[in-house]
Amino acid sequence: MNYILTTIDTILNWGRANSIWPLTFATSCCGIEMMCASASNFDIARFGSEVFRPSPRQADLLICAGTITHKMAPVLLRLYQQMPEPKYVIAMGACNCSGGMFSDNESYSVVKGVDKILPVDIYLPMCPPKPEALFDAILLLQKEIKKESILTRKEFIASHNIELEECDGILVRKVNNG
Repeated sequence: MNYILTTIDTILNWGRANSIWPLTFATSCCGIEMMCASASNFDIARFGSEVFRPSPRQADLLICAGTITHKMAPVLLRLYQQMPEPKYVIAMGACNCSGGMFSDNESYSVVKGVDKILPVDIYLPMCPPKPEALFDAILLLQKEIKKESILTRKEFIASHNIELEECDGILVRKVNNG
């Protein structure tokens, strides 16, 4: 039985890793670099990701590029929830990974890392990351997809179960005092 499950995982993961369909969520300068990645100079098609999907229901990779504000966080969360399983997230840019230049206490409107809202698989913390860095992140994600099992992916999502609540118009993590 274990051999059959391993074989099925191998076949499914090979197909999944070589045909990643990205959904874009670009809000600032990192989006320009992501668009360059699909241009003829860089050609993201070599990695099976040439068609950026227009709908979250057709995508399995969310490339979240740029600054995420508290006002955009519910939209991003809704897009992520509409994606079918298995779904993956690449956080692209310093602003997306940690708040970047907006991470000081004076900036009240920026989410200090998209991992406060979504489970992130790959972090790409440059300002802005070059298309080659995005390709490296996609290759790393492909390696991770080829190694995963159906059971371990469910454990990863369960370990990142993030419950959000609204506090003064801002989405924040729900704190369980128990």
